[in-house]
Amino acid sequence: MLTDAPTATFLGVTFANLSFDETIEAVKHRSRSEHFSYVVTPNVDHVVLLHESAEKGRVSQFRDAYDSADLRLCDSRVLQLLARFRGKKLDVVTGSDLTALLFEGGALAGAQVALIGGDLSMGKALRARFPSVQIEQHVPPMAILSDPDAVDRIEAFVRATRAQYVLLAFGAPQSEIVAARLKAAGGIGGVGLCIGASIEFLLGRKSRAPSWMQRARLEWAFRLMSEPRRLWRRYLVIGPRIFLLTFSRKA
Repeated sequence: MLTDAPTATFLGVTFANLSFDETIEAVKHRSRSEHFSYVVTPNVDHVVLLHESAEKGRVSQFRDAYDSADLRLCDSRVLQLLARFRGKKLDVVTGSDLTALLFEGGALAGAQVALIGGDLSMGKALRARFPSVQIEQHVPPMAILSDPDAVDRIEAFVRATRAQYVLLAFGAPQSEIVAARLKAAGGIGGVGLCIGASIEFLLGRKSRAPSWMQRARLEWAFRLMSEPRRLWRRYLVIGPRIFLLTFSRKA
């Protein structure tokens, strides 16, 4: 863990119970380290995937990456509610909100940031909006883990930038597995954050659910309505498996 934060284990994942302010301080502290560490933000999809058969694709690598993560933050109010039913307390620190606070709160001012993912216009937009942040961007191919050279190029890019913050702006399980690779490589400092689509929300390319929907734990419904063709399977097929996991196994 990045700090001696209180933790709670739910469905096999040990979550750190931190406030946003405590999380930002922990991340800032590790950004100055000579040894690379990384942050993951478990949501319903991640937890379901962690319980799939290890024979399915890269599940075992994903589990190893989660085990190696230095901070696991609950990204889902649905997970928080289900944990409460099983007598567990989880504090929610969403990846999208954490990313926004790091940029907008000034934590990244003057820092060297390696942005991995997105398109070139994303990097340009970020630099224009946050000129005090030193942003260098690398755009990898879509199927990163299917191309060993792509992972090597990411590692070389991170080494060359000597970034304090490494923002992995692509989805699970790829971002977590790449982060674990960077940590295992050695000789890399700073802190990595697996942020998925957080930059798209920050720049307004995608819309967040209204506050009332977030409080009502309905952000998933807003996202489903916003991108039904892309997200229907995630929220209507994969996501509901979390209820079986919650009530059929030891929490």
